[in-house]
Amino acid sequence: MIGKKKDAKVDSPKKADKALEGVASTEQAPISKEDIEAKFRTIKTDVDQVATDKKNQIIPAVGLLAILIMLIAYLLGQRTGKKKSAVVQIRRI
Repeated sequence: MIGKKKDAKVDSPKKADKALEGVASTEQAPISKEDIEAKFRTIKTDVDQVATDKKNQIIPAVGLLAILIMLIAYLLGQRTGKKKSAVVQIRRI
């Protein structure tokens, strides 16, 4: 008995109908081009909305990152300039 699956038994025809409710049957009307286009439109609308929301969140983060990179480059450039600069002494004759 271990490892064996029990057969799913249906007690009444009503339960059988409920069990098959989610299964596609051949009795449904054929899917038309308009049905597919309508579903694609709803999906596109949802995707566009999510993309717009994410874009509004990402734009400020990218701007902040760009400013941070420029600040780091500036500070590293200053440090390099101090290391390589020559000390010039002027003497009066």
